[in-house]
Amino acid sequence: MQTFEGSCHCGTVRFRVTATVTELTTCDCSLCKMRNALMLKVPEHALLIRQGEQALTLYQWNTRRAKHYFCKHCGIYVFHRKRAAPDHYGVNVFCLEGFDPAAVSVRAAEGATMTIEDAEARPEWPGPRAI
Repeated sequence: MQTFEGSCHCGTVRFRVTATVTELTTCDCSLCKMRNALMLKVPEHALLIRQGEQALTLYQWNTRRAKHYFCKHCGIYVFHRKRAAPDHYGVNVFCLEGFDPAAVSVRAAEGATMTIEDAEARPEWPGPRAI
């Protein structure tokens, strides 16, 4: 078990993650591809927001089950509540102090194949349409 301190770019949002790091994930959904996300999956109890919760802004799309949090001041994606595992967060490893992502194996997750359920979904959002 390791503990990492994390923050957004401007330092307004500060958080702590305590977890056993066995792998990181990438995702090929349209959002993760555009933000080039590399994430550490942790259970919700492993993430503690220490400062700046009021500065978090929420972005949701499609099913609105996943909740993507960004600092409203600097715009950095810090973490998100996962769609496929809503009791877990994906934490942006580049926000973690002293974390070496090159030392951990990376698993590719298939977000692009998740069903699109939004009647106003943009054509560039991949995935089968459920509508």
